[in-house]
Amino acid sequence: MTASDHPLLGGLLVGRPPGESPLCHVRQVPARPLTTDDWPSWVPAELQAALAAGGVDSPWPHQVQAAEHAWAGESVVIATGTASGKSLAYQLPMLSAVLTEDRARVLYLAPTKALAADQLRSVSSLGLAGVRAATLDGDTPQEERDWVRQHANVVLSNPDMLHRTVLPQHARWASFFRRLRFVVIDECHHYRGMFGSHVSLVLRRLRRLCAAYGSSPVFVLASATSADPGASASRLVGLPVATVDEDFAPRGERTVALWEPPLTASRGENSAPVRRAAGSEAARLLADLVIAGARTLVFVRSRRGAELTALTAKRHLVEAGAGELSPRVAAYRAGFLAEERRALERSLSSGELLGVATTNALELGVDITGLDAVVLAGYPGTLASLWQQAGRAGRRGKDALVVFVARDDPLDTYLVHHPESIFARPVEATVTDPTNPYVLGPQLCCAAYEDALTEADVALFGGADAEPVLVELVERGLLRRRPTGWYWTDRERPTADIRGGGGQPVAVVDTPSGSLLGTVDAATAPATVYPGAVYLHQGRSFVVDQLDLEHGSALVHPEEPDWTTSAREITDIAVVRTLRTELLNGVSVHFGSVQVSNQVVSYQRRRFSGEILDETPLDMPVSELVTKAVWYTLDELLVADTGLELVDLPGALHAAEHAAIGLLPLFATCDRWDIGGVSTAQHADTGRPTVFVYDGHPGGAGFAAHGHSVLPDWLTATLSAIEACECRGGCPSCVQSPKCGNGNNPLDKDGATVVLRLVLAALGGRPTPNTNRPSATCPAGC
Repeated sequence: MTASDHPLLGGLLVGRPPGESPLCHVRQVPARPLTTDDWPSWVPAELQAALAAGGVDSPWPHQVQAAEHAWAGESVVIATGTASGKSLAYQLPMLSAVLTEDRARVLYLAPTKALAADQLRSVSSLGLAGVRAATLDGDTPQEERDWVRQHANVVLSNPDMLHRTVLPQHARWASFFRRLRFVVIDECHHYRGMFGSHVSLVLRRLRRLCAAYGSSPVFVLASATSADPGASASRLVGLPVATVDEDFAPRGERTVALWEPPLTASRGENSAPVRRAAGSEAARLLADLVIAGARTLVFVRSRRGAELTALTAKRHLVEAGAGELSPRVAAYRAGFLAEERRALERSLSSGELLGVATTNALELGVDITGLDAVVLAGYPGTLASLWQQAGRAGRRGKDALVVFVARDDPLDTYLVHHPESIFARPVEATVTDPTNPYVLGPQLCCAAYEDALTEADVALFGGADAEPVLVELVERGLLRRRPTGWYWTDRERPTADIRGGGGQPVAVVDTPSGSLLGTVDAATAPATVYPGAVYLHQGRSFVVDQLDLEHGSALVHPEEPDWTTSAREITDIAVVRTLRTELLNGVSVHFGSVQVSNQVVSYQRRRFSGEILDETPLDMPVSELVTKAVWYTLDELLVADTGLELVDLPGALHAAEHAAIGLLPLFATCDRWDIGGVSTAQHADTGRPTVFVYDGHPGGAGFAAHGHSVLPDWLTATLSAIEACECRGGCPSCVQSPKCGNGNNPLDKDGATVVLRLVLAALGGRPTPNTNRPSATCPAGC
């Protein structure tokens, strides 16, 4: 099949100038036939009947395999694709238990409220007498929480609620813990980095309290396809976990199109060429698909992006004479108030909404059936998420279209021009580090508050890695050491932000009306709701007047500007401790702890085309971060031998750093906003030309460590991305960064290839050419 033969894809190409097609590659993912299995003998007849009434006449083999492991008392992870019926795999053992064992209890944990609410609808729709299911989250009124604790036998919640409310009040939940039979961890691949490390320790706290009350629940985990899901799941819960990863779910044919937006007449920083923004291109595609009657989800990277994409699609519909369809397009994102989320979910499920622009809030399993198309506005950070989002199209065996629209970014550009990196590369392993002292310390305090820590508990929480953290907590007076264990010293409950942001959320308040619009994380507030920033909510645009970090508030007023804003930051870095070093023929490679100083110094206003209007200075506080980094240094004489002048070196290092940050998500479960970098022609601690890439989370999140372990592959892909880019002097598709504090100046694209070839030659990779080059200017870091 050619692109023009596809009923939806062909329509998206209509009107494109000859020879200027944005379509880079089309791949047909074949359909998979139906394979069924028998119901396990232990599944009660009433459950089988209820499932059959809902259209499930027989299970698929992978569902039965996972359910059998769980019923036999063995923790298990089922890691199969989107729409592969993972819910049934854990519903069979958990509902069979509550139907056949009067005292059995089940705890279901999801990373989002929407997913837990969707699972409640699924369980409740079965109409099983004796199954008392209820959600427990931040939206649950206090009087309902009491009923859930006392009467529900299936509690659907999230790790945040478990951490903040249930575990600290475990005495009130004693009866529930004593009877706990199964713990379901849905979408467990979502628990990665700092958040995943916190959740892994929250689950150990849960296991510890269950043991104290005399129970040992079986963990049933559901994951998207990933590399070595059993090892990742075992690391998450701290127990051996069996793996079921062969997918037998039937599916229709899926057409996947890789799409690169065209270059525009606009020029960006330093006159670099600018492509049409992925969000703008996705909005056009969304409007076209809605006009074609295709139920469509567009996944974008940010809350703001979801709002902008929906607004732009509505505008395109009006311009195309289809304004009557604009009310059937909406944005969906985290941060909406509870009643807004519920209303949007109902409209999605009923089909009242035809097109929705969303963040990954709708990636995680909410059961929206009958979708014809999915558009991904930019790489979602991991290959696992890409396939998870793509899998939302074509549910219930329907054929579907998936369009991946590349951002003007090194990684996205690399992927659309190297399709095998999408279709032939295994998905990433989930990266977590529960031994991170910035995670482990607060979690040990929480555990000690719940019950004094014993020597046996030390092994549960990391053994040798936990011991120095306990010593430090005692020295700081947070814990007291006694012969029987470690005790929490304060009357007040300890706090730990498991989402990794730190500090209280910042409330966004509409000043004229006094209404609360939503919240943003304290850690991201300086870069998102600074004075002058454009803030979008439910299709309405606001401009920030005042940010008060001390009191956690941002005051805004309604305004409809024809521009957007983006923050600019400056960064300094110092080596705290080198943990690993390799010396390789004039190149040294290191991994260790660093201290990063960061400050938002200005913001730019840009037209929607990408054109820069102006830049406004800001006076924001400096933030300090101790984290992990990977870095390499170069011998200046070795650099000189390549023909690269020392005056050109800052721009070459800077460009190599930007591109490397852009390509690390190809290998680690992160995106470029999880990591940062600094480059300098002579760093104070190394005394040599140095490039750093660091984790953007306290103590590190495992990304830099993984980058260090795959450095040759990572830098080889980085070099390929730069060399393949069609621009002459560097652009956002290769070496420019959207978050560079130095205005992407200086950048030396050709010099970056020399630097990377030099490092790869020392690592035993690609050879280093002897290249004579023209000169560049200025030092830089970002």
